[in-house]
Amino acid sequence: MEGCPGGGFAGAVVIPSLAEAANLPATLSSLATNPLDVLRDFLILVVVNHRPDASPEDKADNRATLRLLAGGEQAWAGLNLAWVDAASAGRELPLKGGGVGLARRIGMDLALSRLDISGGDPLLVCLDGDTTVRPDYLPAIAEHFRHCLAGAAAIPYEHQRGSSAQTGRLIARYELFLRGYILGLELAGSPYAFHSVGSAMACRASAYCKIGGMNNRMAGEDFYFMQQLSRTVGVEQLAGTVVHPSPRPSHRVPFGTGRSIQRMGAGGEREQLFYRPECFRILKEWLGLVEHGVDMDGAALLARSSQVSPCLTEYLQLTRFAGVWDKLQRNHPSRTALMTAFHGWFDGLKTMKLVHHLSAGPYPRCEPDEALAELFAWRGLEPVSGVEEYLEQLRRLQNGTDHITPP
Repeated sequence: MEGCPGGGFAGAVVIPSLAEAANLPATLSSLATNPLDVLRDFLILVVVNHRPDASPEDKADNRATLRLLAGGEQAWAGLNLAWVDAASAGRELPLKGGGVGLARRIGMDLALSRLDISGGDPLLVCLDGDTTVRPDYLPAIAEHFRHCLAGAAAIPYEHQRGSSAQTGRLIARYELFLRGYILGLELAGSPYAFHSVGSAMACRASAYCKIGGMNNRMAGEDFYFMQQLSRTVGVEQLAGTVVHPSPRPSHRVPFGTGRSIQRMGAGGEREQLFYRPECFRILKEWLGLVEHGVDMDGAALLARSSQVSPCLTEYLQLTRFAGVWDKLQRNHPSRTALMTAFHGWFDGLKTMKLVHHLSAGPYPRCEPDEALAELFAWRGLEPVSGVEEYLEQLRRLQNGTDHITPP
């Protein structure tokens, strides 16, 4: 680790950076707008990384980023700025498993040694090298963890508009898709109704250690990280600030925001269709069936599920639910422990797979107006139409803060 040599911090913001020489300065400059008395308590750690098979352009960009960090900028003078060189020859990430998950893990693991564990439970915050924050970013995070009981937090986000009208339309549609899914989970009563955005996550150091740290996934590391935190220490929605991730297309990960924007740019907006409300109604009935059927065995619950949806039963058979449920009952005799164990098994991934299974069967994906009109009515929200109007409403609802137009 190079740069700031100090320690004893109350928290660290960890930023993986791959070919971000053009964007990272804006990220660091936005962090530097936070109050100096709060900035003094946080380490800002950038992990410049690539694998040996990265393109020559990405490698050159990372070299430029390392020179930029070593040179320093007056705009960053208030930052306790350090960086990890995981890009120079002999220091690159491994070919196998060398993706954004590993880059985040390297930074978060190294940051632990710089945190002050004697005065409380310090914080680990995830950001990205193409994401900007507001001046209330660090104060809102610190204030949240002073009062919340959960060990992790989802930070409100709102994508940047992008450099063109087309990019703006595409990112609005994709963000609305993400928000529509979380709205559906909330209405269904799922405990996994929170966003998992890599640049908008935070947790206590003790929570990070309790789950064994960040996973090494090439993509989707944020989803699995937040899911594990939820099952172990709980996730709460933070309020009082908003982060602004990039809307740019990307080929660097197999799925996620950048790849979705790239796919829509090539194939049109119908490349991103939405889940039908019926999927979430079936999920709600299924979760309610389990909640009220704790004394039933697996076979009986499976039989009852066919009254909700034969497609649900088909999915549960694929997951071997009946045998799993019987085992959970034997190992967790109390109702509370049994339901906790059930939601640990029927986790965010199984929930998403159920929605996908229903969407591949009787409830095919549809246009946003068709999906969201019913979800809005179900939630008691005022009816609107069009992607921008739906998005505005859900940002207000889910960010828990007044809408701020992103830069």
